[in-house]
Order: sequence, then C-alpha cells, then structure tokens
Amino acid sequence: MSLDHAVTVSAPGKLFLVGEYAVLSGAPAVLTAVDRRVRVTIEPAASWLISAPNIGVPDFRLEADGCLPAGLDAATADKLRVFDAVREVMADQMEQALPPHRITIDSSDFARDGHKLGLGSSAAVAAALMQAMAIAADIPMAHARLAALAIRAHRRAQNGTGSGGDVAASVYGGVIGYVRDQTPKMLSWPSTLVGMAVVTGTGASTSDMVARVNAYGERDPQGHASDLARLAWLADTAQHALGQTGRFMQLAREYFEALVALDHHAGAGIVTHRHQTLHALAARYNAVFKTSGAGGGDVGLAFVRRGADEKMLRDAFTNAGAHVLPLAFAAPGVCVEPPTPASPMTAR
Repeated sequence: MSLDHAVTVSAPGKLFLVGEYAVLSGAPAVLTAVDRRVRVTIEPAASWLISAPNIGVPDFRLEADGCLPAGLDAATADKLRVFDAVREVMADQMEQALPPHRITIDSSDFARDGHKLGLGSSAAVAAALMQAMAIAADIPMAHARLAALAIRAHRRAQNGTGSGGDVAASVYGGVIGYVRDQTPKMLSWPSTLVGMAVVTGTGASTSDMVARVNAYGERDPQGHASDLARLAWLADTAQHALGQTGRFMQLAREYFEALVALDHHAGAGIVTHRHQTLHALAARYNAVFKTSGAGGGDVGLAFVRRGADEKMLRDAFTNAGAHVLPLAFAAPGVCVEPPTPASPMTAR
C-alpha cells in the first residue's frame, strides 16, 4: 500500500538535565522532551522534492531515486546530511524503492532571532523524518525500532558521534533516563521542581567541543577518566534522585561544578563566562543554573523550587538580559499530527 495523501509527523526537541558528556562513555543521562517541535510533511509527488526553508533549502529537486544529486555543493549537502542519512537507513528497511514524494521540513520552533537554540533540532528531524518515511513505505514502527533506526541515521550524519539520547527523547517524549543504545527508562517530573531554559548565546558546535574533550583524553587519559568518572557517578545518582527536589538540585549543582573542572582541563569551551555569571545569579535565589547538552552558546538550564524563589529568579534573569524560553517539559514524543481542517472554500 502506498501513501495517497499528505501526512505530517512531528517530534519534540530535548534538553539534557544531567549526564551530558558522561553519556558518551556509557553513563546514564536524564533528558526531557520540550514542546518545540519539528514537523515533517510527506506527500506523493511526480518527482522527489525536499523543502527545508528554515535552513535555506527551498524546493530542492532530488534524483529519481531520492538521492542527493551528484556534484552537489558542499554547503547544501551539509544542510541535507540528516535527510540523506535517514533516506539511506530507510532504504535498507524496504523491499522495494519508495516512489517519489515531496518532503517539507519545518524546524522554525528551534531558532530565535535566526540562531539555533541547541534544543536538538537535527535529532528531532531524524525521528520525525524516519517515522514519516516509514508511513510512506507502510513499514510499522514501534518506538524501539524507530529510535534504533533514527539514532543510526543521526550518528551517520554526525560522522559516528552522538550518544543517541537526544533522538531517544524525541521518539519517546516525556522525561527519560537514558544509557547509550539501551531502551530508556521513563521518569516523572516532580511537581515541586521548576526547570527554566535560558538563552545563553548564539549556538555552539557540539562536534567541535566533543572533539576537544576527546583530545584531552588522548593527552591525559588518567585525568580524562577521573573527570568522566565523577560526572558518571553524579548522573547515575541524579537519575534516582529526580523525585527528591532538594537532592536533585544539589546533584545538578555538583554536576555543573564537575563540568567546569572537565572544561578547565580540556579547554573545550563548554562553560562560558556568561554561564558562570548566571550560575552565581541563580544561587542568590536558592536555585541552580547549569549548562545543558554541549554547552558553549547553547541554551542553559535553571532549577528552582516552585514558589516565591521561582518568580524572583525569573525577574532576576530578565533584569540581567537573560531570556527565559517559554518551554514546557515532558512533552509528547513523535506523533502523526491530525489533518488540518479544510476551509469552506476548499471543502466545496
């Protein structure tokens, strides 16, 4: 059975709460899906077309089999590397080639003022696109299979790097405890804890910072192992303490301090002066500020108890010129969106 109508699949972004960098070495991480979503629409067409206007790819014609054209310029190929990796992985799952389709990718939720926020847009694209192409190919996709294939494609697009936690969060949604290449554990967000996502810069290159941390491991294996062991212990302990607000906040504070130490040794650029300033500001209101994910210029996180401290912290961030993103945690995972109701003109 082939697709005879347009289908839109959406997937949420993510935030690492704790466990970034340590998760690359097999330690657990805690992530939440957030209510910024990538939307992928797939529909039958006379020829293969892809449109991703948010990254500067308007109505781009593909080869007859959906491959990227030979001789494609490097800049466009880089923008379409997640699409191409998903296409390759999906091709391995199909008994016969998929007929031509038009694919539209909307990732506008993941940028502010033209800058990426670091909410895992490429992982969300991998999850939503994999599900959309599976629907077009009439291939059933339970969460476990979808996550495994989307993680494989996302890693291929990132030259083999990445824990897969961001993709797992996009597929499963909610709050998850994740260990590399394992089925995530679904966790509950405590009612007494507030998480705030704070814009700290203009985006950062995850691969560059991971490469610097890896280079540190090559020149000082013992120091690198010690730093990661500390992060791993804190992440594992935090996963089990999420329901205890005070304990979790203390562990988040210690995790940030351990990241500062790793960054000092690696010279990776994970923790910036802005991060340190916001960390000190949050402490005045019995709150904890830390980096999230790669760090650098990506979005940061603040944890605070629900109540008066929460309001005062929001006001303090605003006065300091730090924008608190309007984000909800524990968002639903990948899903097919209901069709847009037809207007009276088109219904006739």
